[in-house]
Amino acid sequence: MKKLTAPRMDRCIGCHCCSLACARLVHGLHSWACAGIRIRSSGGLTTGFEAALCVACDPAPCAKGCPTGSLTQRLGGGVKQDISLCIRCGVCAKLCPVDAIYLEPGSGLPFLCIHCGRCTSFCPHNCIELTDIPDTARPAPPRSNEDAHRADGNAEIRHADFTHNREPFNGSR
Repeated sequence: MKKLTAPRMDRCIGCHCCSLACARLVHGLHSWACAGIRIRSSGGLTTGFEAALCVACDPAPCAKGCPTGSLTQRLGGGVKQDISLCIRCGVCAKLCPVDAIYLEPGSGLPFLCIHCGRCTSFCPHNCIELTDIPDTARPAPPRSNEDAHRADGNAEIRHADFTHNREPFNGSR
């Protein structure tokens, strides 16, 4: 299992490259308002920046509270997301203990980190990284043919209405 962390935020210059990479590569959109990672000021211009992202709760309150199963628990922490099941009720964002689920204004579509790591290579100062987390002793949940979770342990987001044709991410810019 992998988890996105931000261990070196003291290096961050607030460029939002990670947020823009997430929005474009994961969600197919061109705005950092539609990203699973958010960079914000720590309290002023001279105090630096912090990354607001999913901390991979296990169990995840957002998944437990999702009335449709759009968010499901990921083995080892965090969630998998199936946008086609989302009714945009906002319950997930209300239940997130670290305020890491962002609802798109107007549509209410939730954006959250799925720990895929696509943003890491776009950070010019190596502030964020994808780290291994130990497997837990509990058995994996049953998998279906439509499960969006890749066999390599990284998460993937499913878009029922995603029609953009793009090359798969290969790990380089």
